[in-house]
Amino acid sequence: MSANEKVLVVVGEWVIKAENDLKTAAYTLRLGKDCPTDTVCFHAQQCVEKYLKALLTLRGIDFPKTHDIGAVIALVPGRSDFALSIEQQRRLTNYATAARYPGWGEIPLGEARQALALARRVRAAVRRLLPRQALRSRK
Repeated sequence: MSANEKVLVVVGEWVIKAENDLKTAAYTLRLGKDCPTDTVCFHAQQCVEKYLKALLTLRGIDFPKTHDIGAVIALVPGRSDFALSIEQQRRLTNYATAARYPGWGEIPLGEARQALALARRVRAAVRRLLPRQALRSRK
């Protein structure tokens, strides 16, 4: 296997993990008013983070172990924000850190829907930049 093929395999693995997070968020949101909204928001953040890390992997850019969406976006050359405001980046980051623990408070259902919409938006933007070989389902 060539070095390029190995990179595509790893990128594909990031994509699979990101897709699993997106599915988990979407399916959990279907519970409606009984939905654990913090779980939806956490998995929406994870989807965004993993898609961005897939792109960094493809481009050969090392990244730290961080959940900070703004910090990860800053590593992507030529892409300043992926259509996420600074506030949206901060909020997504908080879903992976502070919101998972007591003291954060209840996340409204509408906010969970917005988090999922942000994840879908970033997903679409990143997938346009990834080669088809990295988007194929692997089992």
